[in-house]
Amino acid sequence: MSEGDVALACVSAFVNALTSFGLHDACVSPGSRSTPIALALARNESVRVHVHLDERSSAFFALGLAKASGVPTAVVTTSGTAAANLFPAIVEASMSRVPLIALTADRPPELRGVGANQTIDQIRLFGDFASWFWDARVPAEGSDAGRSWFMLGVDTYREACRAGPVHVNLPFREPLVPSGESVALGEEFAIGHAGIGLGEGEVPQDDQVSEFADVITGGGNGLVYVGGLRVSGHWFVDLGDRLGWPVIAEPVSGRIPGTLGAGQHLLADADFADAHAPELFLQIGASPTSRPALEAVRRARRLIIVDPDELVADPNRRAEKRFTVHAGNLVYRALDAITPSSGGSWLSSWREADRRATDAVDALLDSQDEPFEGRIARDLAASIPDGGVLVVGSSMPVRDLDAYMRPREGLRVLANRGASGIDGFVSTALGVSAAGVPTTALCGDLTLLHDIGSLVWNASRDLDCVLVVPNNDGGAIFSFLPQRELPEFEELFATPHGLDLGAICRAARAGHARVEHAGDLIPAVERARGAGGVHVVDVPIDRARNVELHGAVQAAVAETLRA
Repeated sequence: MSEGDVALACVSAFVNALTSFGLHDACVSPGSRSTPIALALARNESVRVHVHLDERSSAFFALGLAKASGVPTAVVTTSGTAAANLFPAIVEASMSRVPLIALTADRPPELRGVGANQTIDQIRLFGDFASWFWDARVPAEGSDAGRSWFMLGVDTYREACRAGPVHVNLPFREPLVPSGESVALGEEFAIGHAGIGLGEGEVPQDDQVSEFADVITGGGNGLVYVGGLRVSGHWFVDLGDRLGWPVIAEPVSGRIPGTLGAGQHLLADADFADAHAPELFLQIGASPTSRPALEAVRRARRLIIVDPDELVADPNRRAEKRFTVHAGNLVYRALDAITPSSGGSWLSSWREADRRATDAVDALLDSQDEPFEGRIARDLAASIPDGGVLVVGSSMPVRDLDAYMRPREGLRVLANRGASGIDGFVSTALGVSAAGVPTTALCGDLTLLHDIGSLVWNASRDLDCVLVVPNNDGGAIFSFLPQRELPEFEELFATPHGLDLGAICRAARAGHARVEHAGDLIPAVERARGAGGVHVVDVPIDRARNVELHGAVQAAVAETLRA
């Protein structure tokens, strides 16, 4: 038998453990050194293998699969810079607690540090962004080899279920291709599934529940703010009702009925924010996305944070107390210890302002025939059928969704908001669609172009995803930042590309539709969704006009609140 036979047998035992506990998807890029891993996955009937030319796109595709499915997903590379291309997705997975399993092939120890081709130092390549690392031994025969490799798979899956990426480095000696000879590794170890499941934070102890109930009651008027969470629920609305406090929920945490629809507009209005500064700001989940919400946190008299993923989530270092436990369990168990309150004028003033602001914003949006990013976000979120997923890009789209999406049931919103980068977005959205859920995506034109290779590679690969792209020929978000005053603004920040998205889609064999009137957007999206496959709905936006309309919305809210 050859080294390739032994390597395949050992890695197959490792993969058997992963699949026995729930892994069913793996993303693989072509490479020689990774041959044993690729074959072990491809020959396991429990695994769907998704092949990608680009390792960076492959990793973000796996990230999308893991986000959508809630179970660990593997991504496989050969050695060298191929492994380094996983880094951006590993960072995002770490900062948003996504269970990603990175399997990197490597040269054996005797070829490290001697100038061997395609060899870099892969030991702890991803640093602390990988929550767990293992440098496997070179595969070898032995009566306990089967058990050893199976248990490595068990450990890998268990560590990934703690919500974060893990990295296993797998060195192989040549020859890498198996001859087909049988290999004696002994028995694989049989183990039950108990105790292995994706975590959502530790279960709170009774004293923590009591302490939480104590610190959020008796302190005056408050505000419940739900930032990014991997899970959502009605408990946070129930908590607001029990306390008599308004609830603002970001879309990625589940903006369900009972939460404010125009909460971000209220926080952005200086007069209203000054008159309605809460005594206690209860932040559940990640730090807020919008600047007005971040400012509200900074100005809060008291700040309590429930942080199930231990993300710290306190950039201003103002929290008097953090509860790093399962948020839903903590809130649900604390409800009985809280005396119900009507909220009086405090809650009624927030709700009346929310109603007024929502009506004013809707009236302005519906009066415009030209496409506007705020209306695109509002209409798209409202149009997605129950059970669908909206994947939203960083930069302006996630902020527009936060400001304009109305509360609703039946929609799940996903975003790469751990590190808030735009890279890998198309791959992430297509990975979500590969999980078998109806997928719509909202991203800017630069975000689409940044990951255009994934569109080219995947558009004709039996995936269903509609990407809605407000196309302002550059980076719209910089028009809202101080850089807009610089003489180098267009060249260095706005970066107009002048590219024809329709031509790119034709080259990629993706569907394309151009929408120039606001009322035509949703019919175009529905046609694309009904046709199946990957489509881009291209919505031209004038950057300067977009800034004007955002200002008009803010003015309309201010006027109705003053009235």
